[in-house]
Amino acid sequence: MQINSMRDLAATARGRRQDLGLSQVELAAKAGVSREWVNAFEGGKTTVEFGLVVRVLDALGLRLDIVERGSGADTSLSRSVDLDTLLDEYGDR
Repeated sequence: MQINSMRDLAATARGRRQDLGLSQVELAAKAGVSREWVNAFEGGKTTVEFGLVVRVLDALGLRLDIVERGSGADTSLSRSVDLDTLLDEYGDR
């Protein structure tokens, strides 16, 4: 699935939560965040902390892949990115 905005990501997470039959409270407990945070995230709040988004996605059994957009016709090539390393590198800036 292609995600182009925080709203897309939030809608995907909300749909997955509902498919799993989890309430916001149950997801929050599973991911170690507050129900209010889950509510804000699912509402499309654009300033949520990325590390918490990753925790919620993990609790939902989802993963985030980063794929480089190609300039040519073949955009199916991707490379794996270790999000922990990426976050560490970002934090060092």
